[in-house]
Amino acid sequence: MASPKQEVNRRIHPAWIAAGVTFFTLVATAGFRSTPTVLIIPLEEAFGWGRDQISLAVSINVLLYGLTAPFAAALMERFGIRRVVMFALTGVGSGSTLTIFMKSPWQLIALWGVVVGVGTGSMALVFAATVTNRWFVEKRGLVMGFLTAAAATGQLVFLPGLSSLAIHHGWKSVSITVGICSFVMVPVIALFLREKPSAIGLLPYGAPSDWKEPAKSPIPAGRLALVSLKEAIHVRDFWYLVISFFVCGLSTSGLIGTHFIPAAHDHGMGEVAAGSLLALVGVFDVIGTVFSGWLTDRFDPRKLLFFYYSLRGLSLFLLPSILFSSVHPSTLVFVIFYGLDWVATVPPTYMLCRTILGPERATVIYGWVFASHQIGGAIAAFGAAVLRVKFGNYSEAFYISGAFCLLTSILVLQMAPQLKKAQIV
Repeated sequence: MASPKQEVNRRIHPAWIAAGVTFFTLVATAGFRSTPTVLIIPLEEAFGWGRDQISLAVSINVLLYGLTAPFAAALMERFGIRRVVMFALTGVGSGSTLTIFMKSPWQLIALWGVVVGVGTGSMALVFAATVTNRWFVEKRGLVMGFLTAAAATGQLVFLPGLSSLAIHHGWKSVSITVGICSFVMVPVIALFLREKPSAIGLLPYGAPSDWKEPAKSPIPAGRLALVSLKEAIHVRDFWYLVISFFVCGLSTSGLIGTHFIPAAHDHGMGEVAAGSLLALVGVFDVIGTVFSGWLTDRFDPRKLLFFYYSLRGLSLFLLPSILFSSVHPSTLVFVIFYGLDWVATVPPTYMLCRTILGPERATVIYGWVFASHQIGGAIAAFGAAVLRVKFGNYSEAFYISGAFCLLTSILVLQMAPQLKKAQIV
């Protein structure tokens, strides 16, 4: 077997292969996660269910997508990445396929809300964070940005096609497609994803020759997640990250990710056209998030977050004045700017999570911070539907979310600048 030093000197470090497999898995997961927004209108028409009833299932999906994350991170540390991800993919495939037999809203909540929510949550950005933490010492910010961009790429690949499937072949075809794709990914993970560098005689990318692998925590997975939370709540910066990521979820997956297509439909735009616009957000998100990762390796993450939340808040205040009935320059301006900013917050937020309880707990801490992201998303997914039913449009939801983003841009500057140490450990 080649020595770690020889392996590190290979032209293509296997860490990039691990990152590539993770990227494509997250692309698929993002497509599964974004599917409910495609189904809102078809389920209204097929069953006569209210938008608030359907959005409740989406809200629970978003909530569990986040609440599962810290426990999934701990399980990955305890039992391995591959086992957790393969189990999660099987759950998503089963939950999605079984929806073709549902007859009432509670079944939608149980399957898309609970089963698919837990499954996709187990493969969420904590999966990206775990791979980044294990395989990379250098370029962590860039890699986290690259993997975060997978969520945008998933929308790009899946949304227009799923929208077209729902229109031409019915909503059940969407559920079946997601189920098949989930099951196909299981053997891909089994064959191509390795647990960590030391399992194949490697050092992480950029690690010095005297680098030592962090000791595996003796604490059971569930308890590790809870103990980390108990310790983190006494750290002020943890709460700043929790609040800021709550607003991030409120303004992205919960509001725009869930209700952009229905809002556009309310104004006369076709679902495929609206889905294509949301996918275009994904195109620019890939650019923005990878660039954000590059910036995070070089600049103060707090200042980056200030810029991102300010831009997002201003974009949301402009959205109600944009007419959805046709695509025109103002619509494209929103799509471009919101896309560049969509999850650009993730690389700097993850890097700041490394300062809370140290790098060895970074992934679990990020899991809890990500949970707050999804709580915000769940509130927006349901709350925006309630506001739409009450007022007949989504304007109030957009304005409220925009105001929260602007307030958050000020809040993030209050965090302590403990940055250089966090990036190099």
